[in-house]
Amino acid sequence: MPISFTKALRDPIRRGEITLSVRYWHRPRAKEGVRYPMEEGWVRVNSIRQIQEAELTEDLARQSGFADLAAMLKIAQHGASDLIWLVEFEFEPGDSPI
Repeated sequence: MPISFTKALRDPIRRGEITLSVRYWHRPRAKEGVRYPMEEGWVRVNSIRQIQEAELTEDLARQSGFADLAAMLKIAQHGASDLIWLVEFEFEPGDSPI
C-alpha cells in the first residue's frame, strides 16, 4: 500500500477531520484519483503536489493531525528523500481488503 497512516491518525481520518498528509518521497508513491485501502474503507487521493520546506507550518501540522510541526516532522522525515509532497485526500467508507 503506497500510502499508510500512523494508528493515532486513522480514526480522525475516518471521521473526515484529517484530509492532508506531508510525505518525504523521492517521487510520489500514490496517484491522484486512486483509492487506497484503509480499515473500514478507502483513502482517495485528490491531489499530490511538491512543496517547499518554507510551506511546512504549525497550521499545516495541525491540519495533518499533529500537535505541532516537530511532531509531524518526526513522522514525516523517516525517508531518505529531501523532496516534500503534500497529499490531499478524503476517506470513503466501505468494504476494503484490509
